[in-house]
Amino acid sequence: MVIRPVVLYGSECWATKVTDERRLPVAEMRMLRWMCGVTRMDKIRNEYARGNLKVAPIIGKLESNRLRWYGHVMRREENNIVRKVMDVKLNGKRNRGRPKKRWIECIRQDMAKKEVSDRLTSDREKWKRLTCCTDPT
Repeated sequence: MVIRPVVLYGSECWATKVTDERRLPVAEMRMLRWMCGVTRMDKIRNEYARGNLKVAPIIGKLESNRLRWYGHVMRREENNIVRKVMDVKLNGKRNRGRPKKRWIECIRQDMAKKEVSDRLTSDREKWKRLTCCTDPT
């Protein structure tokens, strides 16, 4: 399974939009179908191809990667530079229009999906158990 590490490289820091989250599974399924030697003309459902290879959806892995990194950052000391960056407030004006989606907003959405809170980050084992993707790869 060389596909996932390549596709998810650096995903811990991505602020994904809905369009990005639509494109990832499509790209993954194209690669999985190619690995199985199945084309869309064979009319094999994605669930069967995925179940045949025992691979969970890539979006779940993306979310667990983000939450894993967030747990690492939150367990660092208060004066650590990576931890300080989490609380930075920038001065100045934003451009007109809709604000760009931020990484922390993605984290909040992922935590809401998994039904976990910030307080759990201090307990590493519990955080890992609650936020881990059930995918074996």
